[in-house]
Amino acid sequence: MSKLFAEKTVLQLPNSDIVYYPNFLESAKAAYYFKRLRESTKWRQDYITVFGKTYPQPRLTALFGDSNKPYSYSNITMYPNRFSTELLELKDKLEDETGIRFNCCLLNLYRNGQDSNGWHADDERELGNNPSIASITLGQERYFHLKHKEKKELKYKLLLEHGSLLLMQGETQHFWHHQIPKTTKPIKERINITYRVIA
Repeated sequence: MSKLFAEKTVLQLPNSDIVYYPNFLESAKAAYYFKRLRESTKWRQDYITVFGKTYPQPRLTALFGDSNKPYSYSNITMYPNRFSTELLELKDKLEDETGIRFNCCLLNLYRNGQDSNGWHADDERELGNNPSIASITLGQERYFHLKHKEKKELKYKLLLEHGSLLLMQGETQHFWHHQIPKTTKPIKERINITYRVIA
């Protein structure tokens, strides 16, 4: 079986290794996974502190993995649930495509346009030096923004579509921040599954 899908785009950005697959999952299959994960996941809302102020994280989350290794970001520590059948199926498909064995995934539920994820890099210590982050979008499409950490004029915007995969590898997290910004448009829910390797 070929490890390459017919349609993918390599983002031509310096200091990065980012590939976008708009049709990683066919639409009906992606809708099936959205429904199953939306209904079966025990979502949680943590509190984050920024510049001395604490407020509810603007999205719901859940962590899954094949070990009890915790994952920490923004002063939040999460312990994984065991992978569900659906998450294992997606993991197998992802590993066939990338050749990477993922052992953890963070789910984000964006309930509306006011749910967001601010500028950050996935550079936590437990992800290793050059982490591989595989991000699957289910449901509402959302814009994904990138900006270079040093060359402020370098910016990029990409629409993450229903059933798509965005794969970030190599030195990307050293040189780029990314975000899912808020929008005032009335939009539906989005589930984002980010598979990772916890060292």
